[in-house]
Amino acid sequence: MHAILRRGRALVRRSVLVLLGLSALLGSGLAAAQDYPTKPIRLVVGYPPGGSNDIVARIIAPRLGEELNTTVIVENRAGVSGAIGADFVAKAAPDGYTLLAASASPVVITPHTIPKIPFNTLTDFSPINTVGLTPEAIAVGPGLGVNSLKELLALSKTRQIALSSSGTGGLPHLTIELLMQVAKGNIVHVPYKGAGPAVTDTLAGHVDGVVMDVPPLYPLIQDGRLKALAVTSDKRVEFLPNVPTAQEELPGFNVTNWVGVFAPAKTPRAVIDKINAALVKIVAREDVRAQLLKVAVVPSSMSSPDAFQKFVADEFNRWGKLVKEKNIVTTD
Repeated sequence: MHAILRRGRALVRRSVLVLLGLSALLGSGLAAAQDYPTKPIRLVVGYPPGGSNDIVARIIAPRLGEELNTTVIVENRAGVSGAIGADFVAKAAPDGYTLLAASASPVVITPHTIPKIPFNTLTDFSPINTVGLTPEAIAVGPGLGVNSLKELLALSKTRQIALSSSGTGGLPHLTIELLMQVAKGNIVHVPYKGAGPAVTDTLAGHVDGVVMDVPPLYPLIQDGRLKALAVTSDKRVEFLPNVPTAQEELPGFNVTNWVGVFAPAKTPRAVIDKINAALVKIVAREDVRAQLLKVAVVPSSMSSPDAFQKFVADEFNRWGKLVKEKNIVTTD
């Protein structure tokens, strides 16, 4: 009987200690959120200035600083299709002071195309939320003489069509791969090291067209130097209302890029929630919405960090399947 009582008392003591530990852990997380932030925040972009990730980050950063009452500094750590910046954040202290602004390419595509990549998207990041969406644009130089995606696909059945992208293994490249798969014409992918060279050679007529996120192409489409044949979203976008969707010619063809904010894994949930609340508030602001639309990005946030985490996992699996089917490998 005494032994049973002793075991019971020991069990109670252990339960109390566990509860106290959980309380302390929760308390420290809440305290961290209440105090956070106490210093500037770095918002890392894995690409040089001028691309979609950088454009969106520089719109969001000052507003995030306003909401959190601190300074948010955009830091470009470019290289290896965004993997250098992503890896830097994955290995940063999980305290909310180093965040990643990233699109699909560095976090859900590059991990499949680069052998032995040094981070795991599904375990090394805490997704917070999206801030914007943008489709890919399929555009051609004015000298090609086609005015619709239908005409381009018809031409690809009579001769080779060369479509450029900003590099091997990114979302523009995979969009071209999907186009090859469904169009069944003679289309080849010509990868460049960045958006600038791809656009330059398209304008010069060295390649027939370019597939890329809309923002870098938007000014050129507006002034007529490039002809946008289609956008790859599920419906037309308000900043290019006269450009049809690829789905209007190819049912089910839907590729939408996004830019989201990530923290290192194990960042306290209370800190994640505080950043998320600020991001949702920012995206809902009319001035921010207007500025994002002006650069061809649709303002967008999800219902919660958990919803974004599920979305990232689904995207990771979707593009991983295509990369495996096409045996796409990025070597630099």
